[in-house]
Amino acid sequence: MSQQPAQTISGRLVLLIKAGYWLALLIIAAMVMASFILLQQMMAAQRHNDTLLDIVGMQKTLSQRIVFLANAAGAASRDQQPALVTAFKQATAEFERNYDLLLERVVADPASPARFDPKSVESVLFTKPFHLDYFSVGLIANGERLVSAFESQFGMADNGGYKGGGERVNLDASIANATLSGYAALGQRISAHADARSETLLDLHRTLFYTTIGVIVLVALFIFRPMSNTILRKTHELIDARNSMAFIAVHDGLTGLHNRTFLTDHFEALIKGAQRRRERLAAVQLDLDRFKQINDTLGHAAGDYVLVVTAQRMRDSCRASDLCVRLGGDEFVMILNGAGGTEDINMVARRVLTQINEPIVFRGTTILPGASAGVAVYPVDADNAQDLLVHADLALHAAKKQSGGSLSFFSEELRHELDYRKQLERDIRIAISEEAFQVYFQPQVSLSNGTIGGIEALVRWKHAERGMIAPGEFIPVAEKCGLMSAVGRIVIAKAISEAAEWDRAGVAFGRLAVNVSGSELREPDFDAFLFDTLEKAGLPPQKLSLEIVESVILDDEKTGIAAKLRHIRAAGVHLELDDFGTGYASLSHVNPNEIDRLKIDRRFVQNINENGDNTKIVRAITELARGLGISIVAEGAETEAELDSLMAIGCDQVQGYSIAFPMPQDKAREWLVARAPKKARLTVLRGSLA
Repeated sequence: MSQQPAQTISGRLVLLIKAGYWLALLIIAAMVMASFILLQQMMAAQRHNDTLLDIVGMQKTLSQRIVFLANAAGAASRDQQPALVTAFKQATAEFERNYDLLLERVVADPASPARFDPKSVESVLFTKPFHLDYFSVGLIANGERLVSAFESQFGMADNGGYKGGGERVNLDASIANATLSGYAALGQRISAHADARSETLLDLHRTLFYTTIGVIVLVALFIFRPMSNTILRKTHELIDARNSMAFIAVHDGLTGLHNRTFLTDHFEALIKGAQRRRERLAAVQLDLDRFKQINDTLGHAAGDYVLVVTAQRMRDSCRASDLCVRLGGDEFVMILNGAGGTEDINMVARRVLTQINEPIVFRGTTILPGASAGVAVYPVDADNAQDLLVHADLALHAAKKQSGGSLSFFSEELRHELDYRKQLERDIRIAISEEAFQVYFQPQVSLSNGTIGGIEALVRWKHAERGMIAPGEFIPVAEKCGLMSAVGRIVIAKAISEAAEWDRAGVAFGRLAVNVSGSELREPDFDAFLFDTLEKAGLPPQKLSLEIVESVILDDEKTGIAAKLRHIRAAGVHLELDDFGTGYASLSHVNPNEIDRLKIDRRFVQNINENGDNTKIVRAITELARGLGISIVAEGAETEAELDSLMAIGCDQVQGYSIAFPMPQDKAREWLVARAPKKARLTVLRGSLA
């Protein structure tokens, strides 16, 4: 047999298998859809029958109630009769509405031949022995006449009331009993019809189910068995897939650059090669300056596109002997082999930065990514891979402090800074073990009446040798080395303990506000720690506020932070959004069901009396919060002019140096006591009795 006929037969076989495969899928899909439609019909019929049975049950009750109220109204005293007549009128009206609704739902026709079928609904409504339509209408008519007669008796009717004789409006239990019997029979008919219809649909559904199973078995026997031969012929594709997996193991899936694993495995070999050749090797670490903003404003698709373009520009701007690596996120590393002198490295790095910083067009939008770079050189700055990357990272952070798109080389100054940070990290660990961190307090005061709305707890650290170390100096180090959670728990425990003492002593402080970082909230037992601390100290949860920044609530739900915050707030603890106005999506989280208070960032408060833009921003935030029912506090007010501007805008709660500096706990207590409202004293006047 020639090759061409064999290919023709193979093609026909494949075509036949595909046709049978899709036909089987269509049949199965049709059966599944039919089963779904049947289930929907069953559910709809069940809901319809349940509604009818509810109406029937209500009518049975109302028929008895109408007779009871009619007799009660006739036998009651004159002062009790109006209320009974009103109830009687309402019951009659409700009975009439339900009956109209029932007729609409059952679609009963008094002229239909079905009324002669003793098992039909029409037979209950329009024929003997029940004549439910007759008794229902009669009960309604007699009820309305009796209501009219009562209203005429008391002068309640606008048209003068019922003009007939009293004997025409009698209402006895026989009508209600006949109506009750009719509705009982009607309920039985409806239930019987529902059961019969459900049984029919169930039988049909079972048939479809077994047929579907049979089709699946036929597909397995006559379609998938021939397909196994095709699968065997495709075994070589598995080999290709294995090769692809090997590629992916050492390459980044998005950009195609080498990944961190490859760099870890090969960096030392590159350094040894440079050592043998007595050459310099440069590690250039790059980071996109505005990548988070791109993701937040344009979406992750735009962010991915920027990463791909950045990687391609790195490849285009370096030599074939150089190594381009994506460490993760928006962090990249270039390893320059045979780097040459400092000027050569500077020229290559700046060429890469210039190309990366070129605008990127994504779906009609121009993106300016911006990138900064830090450079460390072997053997000048380090003699091993790990230290070289650490030093390049330090140089990168130094570049980011300058401005966007900057380049910085590792220097002795940065080496001293690294040594200082390492020593500071060791000192932080010692301070944690000794719980040496102190808590200072800064009040939040109302401008209109001077009352204390709250007090914020701030961490302070007095080093045994270096004295007071600013929070801005040790907090970033603690966050980077994973110690911030331990520091935060010490501060929270001390602050809550002091606030509980104030509360027991009757010292008014409003609410205690403590800052909580994302790393603390990511701890699985943070909420348990918080509630346990409150319980041991004896501070009510309502007296505590947690200050969080927007990046915390932007955290993905998978981290559990969002659910944890809801749990904490449900227990009574308040939540405050700190540094409001500085995030990328603040308005999406200004929700009174999630946030109790906004803290306007100090950059909008400082010089507000001179800066018209800041005045507009603070006024807009104030009006937004007021409209949503969320309280606000402005932080960073330092002058009387700023306080006057905030007062004019309507921002009443203020925190800043113009009110009080952060104080240790004893000074804070004295401050709170001195500004507590004075209690009136009772003066006893002594004198002679006349």
